[in-house]
Amino acid sequence: MIKLAAGSLQWAVFLIASSIAAPVAIAGLFHLDASATAEFVQRTMLVLGAAGILQSLFGHKLPINEGPAGLWWGVFTIYAGFSGILYSNSESTLQVLQSGMLYAGVLFVLFAVSGLVNRMKSLFTPTITFVYLLLLVLQLSGTFVKGMMGLPNEEGRIDLIVVLGSLLTLGFTFWITGHRNPLVRRYSVLISIGTGWMLFGLIGKSHLPSSESDTVFSLPDIFAFGPPVFDGGMLVTSFFITLLLVANMMASIRVMEGTLKREFGQQAPNRIRQAGIFAGINHLMAGVFSAVGPVPISGAAGFVSATKMRSVWPFALGCFLIVAVTCFPSAMLVLSSLPAPVAYAVTFVLFTGMVRMAFYELNSADHIEQSLKVAAIGLMTGVGFMFLPPESVSELPAALSAILSNGLLTGTITALIYEQWLLWRAHS
Repeated sequence: MIKLAAGSLQWAVFLIASSIAAPVAIAGLFHLDASATAEFVQRTMLVLGAAGILQSLFGHKLPINEGPAGLWWGVFTIYAGFSGILYSNSESTLQVLQSGMLYAGVLFVLFAVSGLVNRMKSLFTPTITFVYLLLLVLQLSGTFVKGMMGLPNEEGRIDLIVVLGSLLTLGFTFWITGHRNPLVRRYSVLISIGTGWMLFGLIGKSHLPSSESDTVFSLPDIFAFGPPVFDGGMLVTSFFITLLLVANMMASIRVMEGTLKREFGQQAPNRIRQAGIFAGINHLMAGVFSAVGPVPISGAAGFVSATKMRSVWPFALGCFLIVAVTCFPSAMLVLSSLPAPVAYAVTFVLFTGMVRMAFYELNSADHIEQSLKVAAIGLMTGVGFMFLPPESVSELPAALSAILSNGLLTGTITALIYEQWLLWRAHS
């Protein structure tokens, strides 16, 4: 019972640490006040927790946490620029985005029921998974390093005290995740976050919220930005975003399946269809609660690899804790005060394991010469698009802009198309 409680708490803290940045950043884009920002974070965390429960118990049945989809984050960023131009104000823009989640939810279910999701699984070969994982790490590494240096901040300069705290947290996390004692290793993420949090408190870089919420218990609002509306542009955007989110979901499931097979000898059943249906339900839930659409996070494989916690029960209970905590605003305030550099330092260590997993995937490919060609094309394309200035695609349609501004997906799709073309040429 104690192991279950400690494991669930560790998952809950990891989920918050890896997900809290997106809703806060999106709220800032739309200039929401402190109260509206807190409510937006509350609703998003509720959806992420509930989505994790549904997927782990009824969908893919794997311990993969749900996080705010980077693609939706990109779409929110693009649509923030439409406020006052295509739409009258921020609230009407958010109302359209909220409706986009509902469109995506319906599309996810249709793709799953029609069998499209199952047919896409065969496209995610070890080579494509390698490209996806390596691009994912490359895309996030800059964010991790900047976060551990205390950037961005008001001064726009590196904070040396934060750097010192981050390096100590980083070193401690590397040490404890490789500890000889399996019990210590199992709870290494929780111990690392707790130790880092205390360390930042000692150096004066961690502060509990100064004011507590007046409300002890609060249920989140539904359709907070108004009733659903029809918008043709958002429907088209949602269609393309959903297709890409299916690919993202496939990659995350493929990575976790590979980790379970390689490290635990566990063969996960094929539940792609069920995962697609519940991804749709989760997006419908995101629309109803006016939150950011969720997607399975590949980083969960790094968490499982580091802690050796493969059971879904601590994960599901951890997600339930998230759902419960969102109903208590004061608790949400405390948890969201976790210093960002601590979260970045601990996550950095977990993602170093993702690099190892990427090369394991490439090593398992049948035709290594062909795989290297595909990987070269995919990586060069993806990394190249990561350096593309965001403003250079701002005038393009929202769906196309969201794709081209995301090197991870651009590189993965390029590699996928190139590999399928090579296979077709070999058999024609």
